[in-house]
This record gives sequence, C-alpha cells and structure tokens, in this order.
Amino acid sequence: MKKIGMTTAIALWLTAGIACSSAPASPPATVVASASATPAAHVETSTANTPSVPEFLASGPIIVEDEVDVAAQRDGVVSKIVAEPGAPVKKGQRLAMLDDRQISADLENDLKNWEAEAKVLEADYSRAQKLWEAQIIPKEQLDHARYKAESDQWDVKRVSELLTNAKATEQSLELELEKTHITAPFNGIVARRYVRAGQSVVKNDRLFWVTAVAPLRIRVTLPERFLGKIHPGVVVGITPAENSNSRSYRAKVIQVSPVVDPSSDTIEVLAELTGTTAGLRPGMRADLHVPNVP
Repeated sequence: MKKIGMTTAIALWLTAGIACSSAPASPPATVVASASATPAAHVETSTANTPSVPEFLASGPIIVEDEVDVAAQRDGVVSKIVAEPGAPVKKGQRLAMLDDRQISADLENDLKNWEAEAKVLEADYSRAQKLWEAQIIPKEQLDHARYKAESDQWDVKRVSELLTNAKATEQSLELELEKTHITAPFNGIVARRYVRAGQSVVKNDRLFWVTAVAPLRIRVTLPERFLGKIHPGVVVGITPAENSNSRSYRAKVIQVSPVVDPSSDTIEVLAELTGTTAGLRPGMRADLHVPNVP
C-alpha cells in the first residue's frame, strides 16, 4: 500500500507540472495575432491617404515673335558700324553703312546726264510735234512727205520712251543707294553683330541679329491627355527653370495645337506672359505650371 501511494503521488505531481507549464502558452499567441494585425491596418490607411499630384510642369524656352537676322541686300564693303549688341533700336534706325561712294558718283553723273539729255530730248520732242501738227514740209522733201511724216511720228514715240527709261534708271540707282543703309526691321535690341568695319560682304550675308523684347512667350509640349482640357485664355504660372525658388510669373494660353504629334504623343501649347516680366529674357528656359489631369 505504501508503494502504490507513492506512485500515485508522482503521477499527480507530473500531471500538475505539465498543466502548469502549458498554461502560459495562450497569452503569447494573442499578442502575436495583435502585432500582425497592426501593420496591415497601417498600410491600408497610408495607401488611402496618398495625395495626387496637383499640377504638371512642362519646360520650354521663352521666345519672342519678332527676331531676325538682318542680311546684306547687295555686295559691298562695310564702311561704318552704328549699333552695337545690347543697343535698343527703333524700326528703320540705321545699324551700319556700306560704302556708297561709287553708287553716289553714278547717281550724280546720271543726274547730270539725264538733265542735259532731257533738254535735248524735250527740244526734239517739241520740234517733232510741231512739224507733225503743222505738216511743214520743204519742197525738196516733197517726194519724201509720207516717209517724213512716219519718221516724225516715230521720233515722238522714241523721245517719250527715252524719257521714261531715264526716270526708271534714276529710280534704280536710288534703290541701290538705299540698300547700302542697313536698318532695323522693327523695334527691339541688337542681340549680335556678325561684321566689322572694313569687311567685304556679299548679298544675303548675315550682318546683325535683331530681336524684340516684348511680348515674351513660352512654347511647351504637353502629354496627349491634356487635349481638350487646356484652352486659349487659361491663366498659368511660370517659373524660371534654373531657379525654382525665384519669383513666379503669370501667362495666358494663346494657342493650343489642334493635333497630336504622333512621334511623341504630345500637343504644343503657346502662352504669353502678362504683367511684369522683369528678370526674364528671350532664350531662357522656364517651367509652365498647369493643373494636372488624370
């Protein structure tokens, strides 16, 4: 009886020990489940609150409508430079001069010759008219009356044509003289000078680059999805591309391409700056800010 009791006691002790050692396993399981649930809820909340991009940036050059290379209209030698780069100019203002001494000499000689010739031709013209109108024919020329009448009539026409040709030659020389004056085609500034005094040039050689200073515009391309979403009259923001922290400017859309470029799937937009444009120059790159669309 004593041996059996001891065995029973050991069995009871082992049973109690196993129960005591397995009981704490439940709480850790609950903690793990709670920890695994927390990150999932955090990710879902973060995804739902991700903000959409409010605007789209498109970069492009600041341009002006009027900018052109002023070219020589005739061959010659540059005799004088009047305007330098950076100088403001008005339409028609002289930029340079080509040597016009030969043309001026030809013009003066032509004037003198024309004046002298005009007096002779006018006298011949008057005489021919009077002879033809009065029908005065000497006796010794009686047999040649018909011939003389026709000849006098031809002389009248010849004199008229010579006078007309002389005036046309005069105008041609004046035009050539005018071509030696290199002038600004519009109001603006001289951006570059390509020639120097004493340099020989031929017709169509570049002499100056003249550009307007206003109005300033910006040309950019936008993705195809903006077609139909942006229209002329829309006001957009402009910031210089080199310094995004500098001041902002405003521009108004004045032109939207009606077609999509198939090679890039983009449309072209032209906007004109409004208000102050201090600090901006043609040729600078800038960012155009437009409301984003899905």
